[in-house]
Amino acid sequence: MPVVITLFYASLLAILFLVLSLRVVALRRKHHVGLGTGGHESLQLAVRAHANFAEYVPVALLLMLALELGTTGSDRLLHVLGGMLVVGRVLHGLVGINLSAGTSSGRFLGTLLTWLVLLFSAIAGLVVVAGGWLAA
Repeated sequence: MPVVITLFYASLLAILFLVLSLRVVALRRKHHVGLGTGGHESLQLAVRAHANFAEYVPVALLLMLALELGTTGSDRLLHVLGGMLVVGRVLHGLVGINLSAGTSSGRFLGTLLTWLVLLFSAIAGLVVVAGGWLAA
């Protein structure tokens, strides 16, 4: 069974991850910093945007993959979750945290969307597992 929906969103997110990575590399070169942030706020923001992405996205994609493999008829749900995750990560990483160390609407909405994806995916996964247990 092909997992084209999760693959589609994982591919989009991989491109976004590379964009965030290139931003870190460009700022490291600009500020001549090999490791860490060298006290440069712009580099610190870029590093945190990149790290935050790396902290949340793999778990969300793993849940989406498990849902895609373990259920039938979940295409619409997976597209909603994937779309929310992509929009949330763009808002957080490119609009929010990269522009300001403080609070911002991009950062807030990006975090909210990411957390909702994790919550809805986890609940859906528990429902799938509970349904399997009940059917056994």
